[in-house]
Amino acid sequence: NIQYPISNIQYPISNIQYSTSMIPHLRQRFNAAFTPEKYQELLNTINTEFGEPATFRVAESPVFIPKKLKEQLLQGIEDISAVLTRPDFRQISEAAIPPHLRVPDEDEHSIFLQYDFGICRDSAGNLTPQLIELQGFPSLYFYQHLLAQAYRRHYDIPADFHHLFSGFDREGYLQLLREIIIGDARPENVILLEVEPEKQNTRIDFWGTRKYLGLKVLCLSKIKREGRDLYYLDDDGRKVAIQRIYNRIIFDELEKRADLPREWDMFSEVNAEWVGHPNWFFRISKHTLPYLHSEFVPETLFLKDLKTPPADLENWVLKPLFSFSGQGVKVNVTRDDLDAVDDPGNYILQRKVQYVAAIETVIPNEPSKCEIRMMLLWKKGWDKPRLVNNLIRMSKGEMVGVRYNMGKEWVGSSVGFFEP
Repeated sequence: NIQYPISNIQYPISNIQYSTSMIPHLRQRFNAAFTPEKYQELLNTINTEFGEPATFRVAESPVFIPKKLKEQLLQGIEDISAVLTRPDFRQISEAAIPPHLRVPDEDEHSIFLQYDFGICRDSAGNLTPQLIELQGFPSLYFYQHLLAQAYRRHYDIPADFHHLFSGFDREGYLQLLREIIIGDARPENVILLEVEPEKQNTRIDFWGTRKYLGLKVLCLSKIKREGRDLYYLDDDGRKVAIQRIYNRIIFDELEKRADLPREWDMFSEVNAEWVGHPNWFFRISKHTLPYLHSEFVPETLFLKDLKTPPADLENWVLKPLFSFSGQGVKVNVTRDDLDAVDDPGNYILQRKVQYVAAIETVIPNEPSKCEIRMMLLWKKGWDKPRLVNNLIRMSKGEMVGVRYNMGKEWVGSSVGFFEP
Protein backbone atom coordinates (compact mmCIF):
# COMPACT_ATOMS: atom_id res chain seq x y z
CA ASN A 1 0.00 0.00 0.00
CA ILE A 2 2.97 2.32 -0.36
CA GLN A 3 2.16 5.47 -2.27
CA TYR A 4 4.07 7.83 -4.54
CA PRO A 5 4.76 11.28 -3.07
CA ILE A 6 2.28 13.93 -4.09
CA SER A 7 3.34 16.05 -7.01
CA ASN A 8 4.26 19.65 -6.17
CA ILE A 9 1.00 20.55 -7.83
CA GLN A 10 -1.92 18.70 -9.40
CA TYR A 11 -3.52 19.09 -12.79
CA PRO A 12 -6.63 17.96 -14.62
CA ILE A 13 -6.16 14.93 -16.85
CA SER A 14 -8.07 14.12 -20.00
CA ASN A 15 -10.38 11.12 -20.26
CA ILE A 16 -10.07 10.90 -24.04
CA GLN A 17 -9.47 7.46 -25.49
CA TYR A 18 -5.93 6.23 -25.19
CA SER A 19 -3.60 5.28 -27.98
CA THR A 20 -0.65 2.90 -27.83
CA SER A 21 1.46 5.46 -29.65
CA MET A 22 4.22 5.26 -27.04
CA ILE A 23 6.15 2.80 -29.28
CA PRO A 24 3.40 0.15 -29.59
CA HIS A 25 5.58 -2.89 -30.31
CA LEU A 26 7.73 -2.32 -27.22
CA ARG A 27 4.70 -1.72 -25.03
CA GLN A 28 2.97 -4.85 -26.28
CA ARG A 29 6.10 -6.93 -25.81
CA PHE A 30 6.65 -5.61 -22.30
CA ASN A 31 3.04 -6.19 -21.23
CA ALA A 32 3.02 -9.72 -22.64
CA ALA A 33 6.12 -10.63 -20.65
CA PHE A 34 5.06 -8.92 -17.42
CA THR A 35 4.42 -11.05 -14.32
CA PRO A 36 3.63 -10.08 -10.71
CA GLU A 37 6.71 -12.07 -9.69
CA LYS A 38 9.00 -9.86 -11.78
CA TYR A 39 7.40 -6.78 -10.27
CA GLN A 40 7.98 -8.11 -6.75
CA GLU A 41 11.63 -8.73 -7.59
CA LEU A 42 11.84 -5.13 -8.81
CA LEU A 43 10.39 -3.89 -5.51
CA ASN A 44 12.80 -6.04 -3.54
CA THR A 45 15.72 -4.36 -5.30
CA ILE A 46 14.32 -0.86 -4.77
CA ASN A 47 13.48 -1.50 -1.14
CA THR A 48 16.84 -2.94 -0.12
CA GLU A 49 19.49 -1.12 -2.18
CA PHE A 50 19.59 2.02 -0.02
CA GLY A 51 18.75 0.35 3.30
CA GLU A 52 15.08 1.28 3.61
CA PRO A 53 11.94 0.64 1.50
CA ALA A 54 10.47 3.37 -0.66
CA THR A 55 7.55 5.06 1.08
CA PHE A 56 5.73 5.71 -2.18
CA ARG A 57 4.28 3.52 -4.91
CA VAL A 58 6.67 2.25 -7.59
CA ALA A 59 5.02 1.72 -10.98
CA GLU A 60 5.03 -1.71 -12.54
CA SER A 61 6.55 -0.41 -15.75
CA PRO A 62 8.92 2.14 -17.22
CA VAL A 63 7.75 4.32 -20.10
CA PHE A 64 9.18 4.00 -23.60
CA ILE A 65 9.53 7.46 -25.15
CA PRO A 66 9.45 7.66 -28.97
CA LYS A 67 12.09 9.68 -30.77
CA LYS A 68 9.69 12.37 -32.00
CA LEU A 69 8.45 13.06 -28.47
CA LYS A 70 12.04 13.10 -27.22
CA GLU A 71 12.93 15.71 -29.84
CA GLN A 72 10.01 17.86 -28.73
CA LEU A 73 11.07 17.58 -25.09
CA LEU A 74 14.61 18.57 -26.01
CA GLN A 75 13.31 21.58 -27.95
CA GLY A 76 11.13 22.59 -25.01
CA ILE A 77 14.18 22.40 -22.75
CA GLU A 78 16.14 24.63 -25.13
CA ASP A 79 13.29 27.17 -25.25
CA ILE A 80 13.11 27.32 -21.45
CA SER A 81 16.86 27.41 -20.91
CA ALA A 82 17.16 30.30 -23.37
CA VAL A 83 15.13 32.41 -20.93
CA LEU A 84 16.95 31.22 -17.80
CA THR A 85 20.32 32.09 -19.33
CA ARG A 86 19.29 35.62 -20.33
CA PRO A 87 21.59 38.29 -18.82
CA ASP A 88 18.58 39.98 -17.24
CA PHE A 89 16.98 36.87 -15.74
CA ARG A 90 18.10 37.62 -12.21
CA GLN A 91 16.65 41.10 -12.56
CA ILE A 92 13.24 39.92 -13.76
CA SER A 93 13.11 37.22 -11.10
CA GLU A 94 13.96 39.51 -8.16
CA ALA A 95 10.28 39.88 -7.23
CA ALA A 96 9.95 36.10 -6.92
CA ILE A 97 11.92 35.96 -3.66
CA PRO A 98 9.83 36.78 -0.56
CA PRO A 99 11.86 39.41 1.32
CA HIS A 100 11.71 37.51 4.63
CA LEU A 101 13.03 34.34 2.95
CA ARG A 102 15.99 35.81 1.06
CA VAL A 103 19.25 33.99 1.84
CA PRO A 104 22.67 35.73 1.46
CA ASP A 105 25.60 34.57 -0.69
CA GLU A 106 23.54 33.67 -3.73
CA ASP A 107 25.47 32.16 -6.65
CA GLU A 108 25.24 33.20 -10.31
CA HIS A 109 22.75 30.56 -11.40
CA SER A 110 20.82 27.57 -10.16
CA ILE A 111 22.74 24.30 -10.01
CA PHE A 112 19.64 22.06 -10.10
CA LEU A 113 16.72 22.48 -12.50
CA GLN A 114 13.59 20.42 -13.10
CA TYR A 115 11.14 20.87 -15.98
CA ASP A 116 7.83 18.98 -15.62
CA PHE A 117 5.96 18.19 -18.84
CA GLY A 118 2.52 16.64 -19.11
CA ILE A 119 2.12 14.36 -22.14
CA CYS A 120 -0.83 15.62 -24.13
CA ARG A 121 -2.10 15.68 -27.73
CA ASP A 122 -1.84 18.51 -30.21
CA SER A 123 -4.61 19.59 -32.56
CA ALA A 124 -3.55 16.93 -35.07
CA GLY A 125 -3.81 14.16 -32.48
CA ASN A 126 -0.08 13.66 -32.05
CA LEU A 127 1.63 13.36 -28.69
CA THR A 128 3.16 16.59 -27.44
CA PRO A 129 4.79 17.70 -24.16
CA GLN A 130 3.37 20.69 -22.32
CA LEU A 131 5.27 22.34 -19.49
CA ILE A 132 3.38 22.27 -16.21
CA GLU A 133 5.93 23.33 -13.65
CA LEU A 134 9.63 24.11 -13.29
CA GLN A 135 11.88 24.55 -10.29
CA GLY A 136 15.43 25.51 -9.42
CA PHE A 137 15.76 22.83 -6.76
CA PRO A 138 17.16 19.29 -6.52
CA SER A 139 15.10 16.24 -7.36
CA LEU A 140 15.55 12.49 -6.93
CA TYR A 141 18.84 12.21 -8.81
CA PHE A 142 20.00 9.06 -6.99
CA TYR A 143 16.70 7.25 -6.59
CA GLN A 144 15.85 7.70 -10.27
CA HIS A 145 19.17 6.19 -11.27
CA LEU A 146 18.52 3.19 -9.02
CA LEU A 147 15.01 2.81 -10.46
CA ALA A 148 16.29 2.77 -14.05
CA GLN A 149 18.91 0.16 -13.19
CA ALA A 150 16.31 -1.96 -11.40
CA TYR A 151 13.98 -1.93 -14.42
CA ARG A 152 16.90 -3.09 -16.57
CA ARG A 153 17.86 -5.80 -14.11
CA HIS A 154 14.41 -7.36 -13.89
CA TYR A 155 12.83 -6.58 -17.26
CA ASP A 156 13.84 -6.78 -20.92
CA ILE A 157 14.70 -3.16 -21.76
CA PRO A 158 16.25 -2.48 -25.19
CA ALA A 159 19.97 -1.93 -24.71
CA ASP A 160 20.11 1.14 -26.95
CA PHE A 161 17.28 2.98 -25.14
CA HIS A 162 18.58 5.42 -22.52
CA HIS A 163 17.45 7.20 -19.38
CA LEU A 164 20.58 9.39 -19.09
CA PHE A 165 21.46 12.27 -21.43
CA SER A 166 24.29 14.54 -22.57
CA GLY A 167 26.60 11.60 -23.18
CA PHE A 168 26.70 10.46 -19.55
CA ASP A 169 26.88 6.78 -18.67
CA ARG A 170 26.39 5.35 -15.16
CA GLU A 171 29.91 6.14 -13.95
CA GLY A 172 30.02 9.58 -15.59
CA TYR A 173 26.63 10.52 -14.14
CA LEU A 174 27.60 9.64 -10.59
CA GLN A 175 30.98 11.31 -10.98
CA LEU A 176 29.30 14.53 -12.15
CA LEU A 177 27.03 14.54 -9.10
CA ARG A 178 30.05 13.92 -6.90
CA GLU A 179 31.92 16.86 -8.46
CA ILE A 180 28.92 19.16 -8.07
CA ILE A 181 27.84 18.20 -4.55
CA ILE A 182 31.09 17.17 -2.84
CA GLY A 183 33.54 19.22 -4.91
CA ASP A 184 37.00 19.47 -3.37
CA ALA A 185 35.74 18.90 0.17
CA ARG A 186 35.90 15.71 2.16
CA PRO A 187 32.49 13.95 2.23
CA GLU A 188 32.25 14.28 6.02
CA ASN A 189 32.37 18.07 5.62
CA VAL A 190 29.38 18.06 3.25
CA ILE A 191 25.81 17.73 4.52
CA LEU A 192 22.42 17.08 2.94
CA LEU A 193 20.18 19.48 4.84
CA GLU A 194 16.49 18.76 5.49
CA VAL A 195 13.81 19.10 8.13
CA GLU A 196 13.60 15.74 9.92
CA PRO A 197 14.90 13.84 6.87
CA GLU A 198 13.99 10.48 8.38
CA LYS A 199 10.30 11.49 8.12
CA GLN A 200 10.34 12.85 4.55
CA ASN A 201 8.47 10.85 1.92
CA THR A 202 11.40 11.14 -0.51
CA ARG A 203 14.00 10.05 2.03
CA ILE A 204 15.07 7.04 -0.04
CA ASP A 205 16.86 9.53 -2.29
CA PHE A 206 18.67 10.96 0.76
CA TRP A 207 19.96 7.52 1.66
CA GLY A 208 21.02 6.98 -1.95
CA THR A 209 22.92 10.27 -1.89
CA ARG A 210 24.62 9.16 1.31
CA LYS A 211 25.50 5.73 -0.12
CA TYR A 212 27.06 7.07 -3.33
CA LEU A 213 28.69 10.24 -2.00
CA GLY A 214 29.38 9.52 1.67
CA LEU A 215 28.00 12.84 2.92
CA LYS A 216 26.07 13.36 6.15
CA VAL A 217 22.26 13.61 6.09
CA LEU A 218 21.19 16.07 8.79
CA CYS A 219 18.16 17.85 10.14
CA LEU A 220 18.48 21.62 10.54
CA SER A 221 18.02 21.10 14.29
CA LYS A 222 21.35 19.20 14.41
CA ILE A 223 23.41 22.08 13.00
CA LYS A 224 25.63 23.83 15.54
CA ARG A 225 27.08 27.30 15.16
CA GLU A 226 30.05 29.24 16.49
CA GLY A 227 30.16 32.72 14.98
CA ARG A 228 30.16 32.19 11.21
CA ASP A 229 31.26 28.56 11.46
CA LEU A 230 28.83 25.66 11.24
CA TYR A 231 29.47 22.16 12.50
CA TYR A 232 27.75 18.98 13.65
CA LEU A 233 28.64 16.34 16.23
CA ASP A 234 29.51 12.91 14.88
CA ASP A 235 28.66 9.63 16.63
CA ASP A 236 31.67 10.07 18.92
CA GLY A 237 30.72 13.61 19.90
CA ARG A 238 33.49 15.09 17.76
CA LYS A 239 32.92 18.48 16.11
CA VAL A 240 32.88 18.17 12.30
CA ALA A 241 33.08 21.38 10.27
CA ILE A 242 30.42 21.97 7.60
CA GLN A 243 31.91 23.36 4.38
CA ARG A 244 29.19 22.61 1.84
CA ILE A 245 25.40 22.40 2.19
CA TYR A 246 23.36 20.34 -0.28
CA ASN A 247 20.02 21.97 0.46
CA ARG A 248 16.80 19.93 0.36
CA ILE A 249 14.72 22.18 2.64
CA ILE A 250 11.63 23.75 1.10
CA PHE A 251 10.77 26.93 2.96
CA ASP A 252 7.02 26.33 2.68
CA GLU A 253 7.51 23.41 5.03
CA LEU A 254 10.11 25.08 7.22
CA GLU A 255 7.80 28.01 7.95
CA LYS A 256 5.26 25.58 9.39
CA ARG A 257 7.84 24.20 11.80
CA ALA A 258 8.22 26.95 14.36
CA ASP A 259 8.62 24.16 16.90
CA LEU A 260 11.89 22.95 15.34
CA PRO A 261 14.84 23.91 17.57
CA ARG A 262 17.71 25.51 15.71
CA GLU A 263 20.92 27.43 16.37
CA TRP A 264 21.08 28.70 12.79
CA ASP A 265 18.15 30.26 10.96
CA MET A 266 19.60 29.83 7.39
CA PHE A 267 19.31 33.59 6.76
CA SER A 268 22.67 34.78 8.09
CA GLU A 269 26.08 34.61 6.44
CA VAL A 270 28.21 31.61 7.33
CA ASN A 271 31.50 30.04 6.28
CA ALA A 272 29.86 27.34 4.20
CA GLU A 273 28.95 27.12 0.52
CA TRP A 274 25.44 26.36 -0.68
CA VAL A 275 25.10 23.56 -3.23
CA GLY A 276 21.77 24.59 -4.62
CA HIS A 277 21.19 28.05 -3.18
CA PRO A 278 17.71 28.43 -1.64
CA ASN A 279 16.91 31.65 -3.55
CA TRP A 280 16.75 29.72 -6.81
CA PHE A 281 13.77 27.75 -5.54
CA PHE A 282 11.81 31.00 -5.87
CA ARG A 283 13.53 32.51 -8.90
CA ILE A 284 12.87 29.43 -11.07
CA SER A 285 9.27 28.62 -10.26
CA LYS A 286 5.75 29.48 -11.34
CA HIS A 287 6.97 33.08 -11.36
CA THR A 288 9.03 32.16 -14.45
CA LEU A 289 6.14 30.75 -16.50
CA PRO A 290 4.78 34.05 -17.94
CA TYR A 291 8.21 34.79 -19.42
CA LEU A 292 8.34 31.53 -21.37
CA HIS A 293 7.09 31.45 -24.95
CA SER A 294 7.21 28.10 -26.71
CA GLU A 295 4.81 25.72 -28.39
CA PHE A 296 5.59 23.40 -25.48
CA VAL A 297 4.66 25.91 -22.76
CA PRO A 298 0.97 26.74 -22.13
CA GLU A 299 0.14 30.43 -22.10
CA THR A 300 0.58 31.87 -18.61
CA LEU A 301 -0.35 35.33 -17.31
CA PHE A 302 0.37 37.24 -14.13
CA LEU A 303 -3.00 37.97 -12.56
CA LYS A 304 -1.85 41.48 -11.66
CA ASP A 305 -1.35 42.26 -15.36
CA LEU A 306 -4.78 40.99 -16.38
CA LYS A 307 -7.04 43.83 -17.48
CA THR A 308 -9.90 41.65 -18.68
CA PRO A 309 -10.42 37.99 -17.71
CA PRO A 310 -10.24 35.51 -20.62
CA ALA A 311 -13.60 34.79 -22.20
CA ASP A 312 -12.93 31.07 -21.82
CA LEU A 313 -12.06 31.21 -18.12
CA GLU A 314 -13.09 27.57 -17.72
CA ASN A 315 -10.00 26.65 -19.76
CA TRP A 316 -7.57 28.23 -17.30
CA VAL A 317 -6.10 27.29 -13.91
CA LEU A 318 -5.55 29.82 -11.11
CA LYS A 319 -2.38 29.22 -9.10
CA PRO A 320 -0.67 31.03 -6.23
CA LEU A 321 2.98 31.68 -7.01
CA PHE A 322 4.13 30.21 -3.74
CA SER A 323 2.37 27.10 -2.51
CA PHE A 324 3.24 23.54 -1.58
CA SER A 325 1.53 20.35 -2.81
CA GLY A 326 -1.03 22.20 -4.89
CA GLN A 327 -2.51 24.23 -2.04
CA GLY A 328 -4.65 27.12 -3.22
CA VAL A 329 -4.89 25.96 -6.85
CA LYS A 330 -8.26 26.52 -8.54
CA VAL A 331 -8.91 24.21 -11.48
CA ASN A 332 -12.48 25.21 -12.34
CA VAL A 333 -11.97 28.96 -12.26
CA THR A 334 -14.82 31.46 -12.03
CA ARG A 335 -14.95 35.24 -12.09
CA ASP A 336 -15.75 35.11 -8.37
CA ASP A 337 -12.47 33.27 -7.78
CA LEU A 338 -10.56 36.09 -9.48
CA ASP A 339 -12.45 38.76 -7.56
CA ALA A 340 -11.71 36.94 -4.29
CA VAL A 341 -7.93 37.20 -4.76
CA ASP A 342 -6.71 39.93 -2.42
CA ASP A 343 -3.09 39.80 -3.64
CA PRO A 344 -3.09 39.43 -7.46
CA GLY A 345 0.66 40.02 -7.56
CA ASN A 346 1.12 36.53 -6.14
CA TYR A 347 -1.09 34.63 -8.59
CA ILE A 348 -0.95 33.43 -12.18
CA LEU A 349 -3.46 32.13 -14.68
CA GLN A 350 -2.25 29.21 -16.79
CA ARG A 351 -4.09 27.69 -19.73
CA LYS A 352 -5.23 24.16 -18.94
CA VAL A 353 -3.68 21.17 -20.61
CA GLN A 354 -5.20 17.73 -20.86
CA TYR A 355 -3.00 14.71 -20.28
CA VAL A 356 -3.65 11.81 -22.61
CA ALA A 357 -3.78 8.15 -21.60
CA ALA A 358 -1.16 6.82 -24.00
CA ILE A 359 0.35 3.95 -22.01
CA GLU A 360 -1.47 0.66 -22.38
CA THR A 361 -1.35 -1.51 -19.26
CA VAL A 362 -2.07 -5.17 -18.61
CA ILE A 363 -5.35 -4.14 -16.98
CA PRO A 364 -8.01 -4.01 -19.74
CA ASN A 365 -9.34 -0.54 -20.57
CA GLU A 366 -7.22 1.13 -17.90
CA PRO A 367 -4.38 2.95 -19.67
CA SER A 368 -2.07 5.30 -17.80
CA LYS A 369 -1.16 8.92 -18.37
CA CYS A 370 2.18 10.37 -17.44
CA GLU A 371 4.09 13.47 -16.47
CA ILE A 372 7.79 13.62 -17.32
CA ARG A 373 10.30 15.55 -15.25
CA MET A 374 13.43 16.37 -17.21
CA MET A 375 16.24 16.69 -14.68
CA LEU A 376 19.10 19.10 -15.41
CA LEU A 377 22.35 20.18 -13.80
CA TRP A 378 24.19 23.47 -14.27
CA LYS A 379 27.76 23.06 -13.10
CA LYS A 380 29.83 26.15 -12.45
CA GLY A 381 31.72 27.04 -15.62
CA TRP A 382 29.05 25.71 -17.99
CA ASP A 383 27.36 28.29 -20.21
CA LYS A 384 23.95 26.67 -19.74
CA PRO A 385 22.31 23.74 -17.94
CA ARG A 386 22.56 20.22 -19.31
CA LEU A 387 19.92 17.52 -19.26
CA VAL A 388 21.10 14.44 -17.34
CA ASN A 389 18.17 12.27 -16.21
CA ASN A 390 14.39 11.99 -16.03
CA LEU A 391 11.57 11.13 -13.67
CA ILE A 392 8.06 9.99 -14.58
CA ARG A 393 4.81 9.96 -12.65
CA MET A 394 2.23 7.54 -14.03
CA SER A 395 -1.42 8.14 -13.22
CA LYS A 396 -4.88 6.79 -13.94
CA GLY A 397 -6.74 9.29 -11.80
CA GLU A 398 -8.45 12.53 -12.66
CA MET A 399 -5.28 14.32 -11.60
CA VAL A 400 -1.64 13.47 -10.94
CA GLY A 401 -1.28 12.82 -7.22
CA VAL A 402 -1.65 10.08 -4.63
CA ARG A 403 -5.21 10.86 -3.62
CA TYR A 404 -6.42 10.36 -7.20
CA ASN A 405 -4.65 7.02 -7.65
CA MET A 406 -5.46 5.22 -4.40
CA GLY A 407 -5.95 1.51 -4.95
CA LYS A 408 -4.85 1.67 -8.59
CA GLU A 409 -2.07 -0.30 -10.26
CA TRP A 410 0.41 0.73 -12.98
CA VAL A 411 0.66 4.16 -11.40
CA GLY A 412 3.32 5.98 -9.40
CA SER A 413 7.07 6.37 -9.65
CA SER A 414 8.62 5.45 -13.00
CA VAL A 415 11.35 6.44 -15.43
CA GLY A 416 11.52 6.97 -19.17
CA PHE A 417 13.70 5.00 -21.57
CA PHE A 418 14.18 7.10 -24.68
CA GLU A 419 14.43 5.89 -28.25
CA PRO A 420 17.89 6.68 -29.66
